Amino acid sequence: MSYKNLLISIYNDALKEKDYTSKIDNNILNNITIIAEKSFNQKGVYTVLVTLSIYKILHPQQDIRNHQTQIKNGFSGRTIDTQYITPTLKELGLPSMAESGWLTRSLEQPNPYTLDYKGKIANKEVKKAFLELIHDIEVKKINPKYILVELFKQIMNLQKQNKVIIQPLNNPDKLTISKIIYILNNQFSFNYSIFGGSKLPVLAFYAIYQILINEIARYNNSQIKSLGNHTASDKSSKSAGDIEIFKEGKLFEVLEIKLDKAIDTNILRISEEKIIKYNPERYYIFSYSAIKKDEDDSINDIINRVKKNHGCQIVVNGVIPSLKYYLRLISNLEQFINIYSQLIMNDTELKTIHKQKWNELIEVLENDL
Repeated sequence: MSYKNLLISIYNDALKEKDYTSKIDNNILNNITIIAEKSFNQKGVYTVLVTLSIYKILHPQQDIRNHQTQIKNGFSGRTIDTQYITPTLKELGLPSMAESGWLTRSLEQPNPYTLDYKGKIANKEVKKAFLELIHDIEVKKINPKYILVELFKQIMNLQKQNKVIIQPLNNPDKLTISKIIYILNNQFSFNYSIFGGSKLPVLAFYAIYQILINEIARYNNSQIKSLGNHTASDKSSKSAGDIEIFKEGKLFEVLEIKLDKAIDTNILRISEEKIIKYNPERYYIFSYSAIKKDEDDSINDIINRVKKNHGCQIVVNGVIPSLKYYLRLISNLEQFINIYSQLIMNDTELKTIHKQKWNELIEVLENDL
């Protein structure tokens, strides 16, 4: 059986709610729960666990703790993940990395995943759960299938709990730019007291650009790249920014969007490094927290230097003024609301509170129309 077919078969067992919990103890169940609950934000650990489990089923003689070829008696877990596991996870609608779990620095160290593994996985509870599950599979001979079925069952249950149906507008013909900006401003500034809200303005611009590339001549023959994991570093995701536009196969424009960080010279310098590496024509930096006025001169110096040396135009601006400008360019405001609502509804990194808040704001908008 292929890696893909095995993964799909185990996923189907989870869909059918097959129960293997009698074959695993409470400590294993607790560790599975920890991984499942963090699978949307700590996708690297979860993806590596899935990859190693699938590999163990197909290659029972392999010690899966030796996850790299440079480790004695090792194999290339990253290759299996990149070619088979991550693409299949995406296909199944399960949490997945942009490319591979092994792009996470804390997991790519050339040391076996033994209980004393030194990789600096940020969440200690997740690290402990991950290493103990690998230990259970390799040393205690627990069938990886039992672990994966329970893991997928819990993840699918969490996805159902996080599913919020966002109501469509009843009177879209009365939409105005000012009313849309009002609810976006309220959405971005709301204190959610939970991680994840920084992705909201990214989704707003992503929705706008899905319309722009079909309506503005500048974007003829352009494609917008699928959004990656917002929590991943640009280095690990091999991305030039939050949103990337390609034209005729080449990187054309990049958007880097900040919710709670003001634009300063440090952000410009980081952007300059990305421009040198990826060579886009334009690089937009938008922040909800505006621009540090006392660094205006330094920021403009970098903008001018980049334009002169690399031909790339850097544009800095606020999130709200930029959205207001872009909304003026599109022909159908309802289309923006529909695309944006769909992105929010389907996003697995956002929490229920983010989705419920948008539903509330849609209701506010509806009552005002």
